[in-house]
Amino acid sequence: MPDQTTPHAPLAPWFRAHATELATLDPHAPLDDLQALREIADGARVVAVGEGAHFVEEFWLARQRVVRFLAERCGFTVLALEFGFSEAFAVDRWVQGEGDDEGLAEVSRAAAEWGAGDFLRWLRGHQRAGGHPLRFAGLDLPEAGGALRPALEPVGDYLGAADPDALPLLETALEISDRFCGGSGASAAPAWARLAPADQDALTAALARLRLRLRATEPRCVAHGGQERYDIALRRVEAAAHADYLFQAMHALQSGRGSGSDLAVREVYLAESVRWHLEHSAPGTRIVLVAHNNHIQKTEISFGGAFSALPMGGHLARTLGDTYRTVALTHTADHVPEMLPDERSPVGFTLADTSLAPPEPGSVEGALLDAGLGERTTLTDLRRSPRGADGTPLLDRIRTQSASVVTQVPAAFDAVLSVPKVTRDPSVRF
Repeated sequence: MPDQTTPHAPLAPWFRAHATELATLDPHAPLDDLQALREIADGARVVAVGEGAHFVEEFWLARQRVVRFLAERCGFTVLALEFGFSEAFAVDRWVQGEGDDEGLAEVSRAAAEWGAGDFLRWLRGHQRAGGHPLRFAGLDLPEAGGALRPALEPVGDYLGAADPDALPLLETALEISDRFCGGSGASAAPAWARLAPADQDALTAALARLRLRLRATEPRCVAHGGQERYDIALRRVEAAAHADYLFQAMHALQSGRGSGSDLAVREVYLAESVRWHLEHSAPGTRIVLVAHNNHIQKTEISFGGAFSALPMGGHLARTLGDTYRTVALTHTADHVPEMLPDERSPVGFTLADTSLAPPEPGSVEGALLDAGLGERTTLTDLRRSPRGADGTPLLDRIRTQSASVVTQVPAAFDAVLSVPKVTRDPSVRF
């Protein structure tokens, strides 16, 4: 039993009194055990559902159930994923029934091989069942910041008809980016650093000029192909420009010369993509947003004081206010699949099962274990969790990958769903 004199002593009995035990992670099971989500989602335009680590099978299963509940019981109509904004349009057509059931890899290799394959195949089946359809939308830089072609190639098709004189700028960007782009930002950034400085600058200049030209020629482009096609093309170019900045920021950080705050350029793009989809959807659209806990949290993210930045969720909380809600996913196991840097890997990292230290006082996971809930799957509304005499929340940290984020957890997340074990997603191909 925890020492009852510690300032964190109220956490265990509070969780025992307020956590709802979930019956299963089976995505096809009845949803009645998730009724607590209804209050959390009430009045929200966007509900974000996280994960404490990438490539975990149990997190994907839990999120399928949560997405089903929000669609079937709460009327959400768009599923937005931490997935390339540009690539998602083709995936959405597949999700809606285009092509063959086994053809996801032909539509998007990344979707099929990066752990989202089973989730998207489930979503395709969900659409076929009818009644509560969900449109699929992407938010992210192309291939997690690892390539420019998935964003720029469709822009070339568009400009060929709308503004052919802009094609040389796009072709310059593609030619340079094809020399170094890889399977993710982790592999592309060191390859970018091996380019000649003149080529690095030429890539940045071409993307900046292409973006400005698109904006300057908007009336002509819209007259040619309509506003929606123009808006998508501009957003794709912005994705490439953000990814280019990220290459520079990641290399500078890895070299010990940069600031981790520069990595937040990706967070800005993610948040703007959510708002883009809201603005380009029918009135009353409600979005389920699926991304890592680090992206969805509302508070500034900090790792050991090394750097801090406002994540996507912080930007969305600023613009959407109380209509943005967050559900973190965590676990009480003593290990987790971790992404370890590896330049020999085509994606820049490998996955390895990594042992974890016991949860610290003040952590969500420690409180659940102290409450005797570590072997159960639970959902807990955090908004009225215990506070100290000065009003500061006693929950002040939550796991992320094999580390922890220190933050005022109830300010960062409205609720937390915890699972007792985590295993590597068997569909991941690296």
